[in-house]
Amino acid sequence: MKPFSQPAGLASFLGALPQPDPSAREAAALRQQQLTKPPGSLGMLEQIAIFLAGWQGPAIHADRIQVTLFAGNHGVTKQGVSPYPPEVTGQMVANFNAGGAAINALAGALGLNLSVHALDLDRPTGDISVTDAMTVEEALDALNAGIAAVDPASDVLVIGEMGIGNTTIAAALCAVSLGGAGADWAGAGTGLDTAGVVNKARVIDRALARSGSARDAFATLKSLGGRELAAMAGAVCAARHHRVPVLLDGFVACAALAPLVAESPGILDHCLAGHRSAERGHARLLEHFNLRPLLDLNMRLGEGSGAALATAVIRAAVATHTGMATFDSAGVSDRG
Repeated sequence: MKPFSQPAGLASFLGALPQPDPSAREAAALRQQQLTKPPGSLGMLEQIAIFLAGWQGPAIHADRIQVTLFAGNHGVTKQGVSPYPPEVTGQMVANFNAGGAAINALAGALGLNLSVHALDLDRPTGDISVTDAMTVEEALDALNAGIAAVDPASDVLVIGEMGIGNTTIAAALCAVSLGGAGADWAGAGTGLDTAGVVNKARVIDRALARSGSARDAFATLKSLGGRELAAMAGAVCAARHHRVPVLLDGFVACAALAPLVAESPGILDHCLAGHRSAERGHARLLEHFNLRPLLDLNMRLGEGSGAALATAVIRAAVATHTGMATFDSAGVSDRG
């Protein structure tokens, strides 16, 4: 996929999205009816297999799973929206690269390909409560960083993030794209107390008042987003172009897509929700997206960790779809 050279490129892409293959979906659904089990007895595993066929074709697979993390820093941390200083973002990137984070352990245990992309950590975005997060050029660069990070040969893409203050950015994107005020979307993030969450909501409200009502997706990301969130949006677009299914992580990863969904709801057709985060706002966001999470384990770490864990469910769906015998091949009587 070519990088976006101007803001209109995103709108153009969202207006002409690649679609799933209906014949491959029908073939997968027919095979599910022929496997040695009562119809529907594998529940969501059957639905996942049919979903994958729509994007991969009849021969579904989940061997090459890419986990791509994006990290960015945010000027809004000046407003006391996180109990951690912004320096932690860079420190955690170093931890990722050294193999010491939760996502490293999960990727190793599950055989996932992990890459980490730090986006101008020494240049935080603008404080969204007083100014735009990014210039046009910076927003394009962030989107294109996400596009460039996607391996077209991947079977499934997991996107994740790291960025102190980015749950504030996520809440602001949800509020302007889907409706509501700061108090409707602000949560504890990395451990704010009640007073901290109230302050966070007020900061978001100031950002919304400054930015104004929702506009097109690019303008919203430029005004209220962050580099890592824009990169995740770009990665999801690139995955759609390459017909790579996406497994979404928690609140921040999903909120990065809220401006895109507001402009083009079909952008989620190649996405599954890996899990439901314990971060306040994520359950509501998934309801807006009409996505049912594969897991609900009270996780709220970020890093792509919940979605990475859900790749085991994806592989189980592939294994049962491709590895089970049919009634005819096993000599088992089907229903009369």
